[in-house]
Amino acid sequence: MSLVTIVLNILLPPLAVFMNHGLGTTFLISLILTALAWLPGIIHAFIVNG
Repeated sequence: MSLVTIVLNILLPPLAVFMNHGLGTTFLISLILTALAWLPGIIHAFIVNG
């Protein structure tokens, strides 16, 4: 995992997921989790991109 991915996982989780996986269910889940609460979105981004 690069430094850019780590920073994006923290600041903009859906963007980090989109950059690694494109548009799809993983991106949608990340977007929903980030919209509901920021921390679940970060955790999901680290798990998916890890």
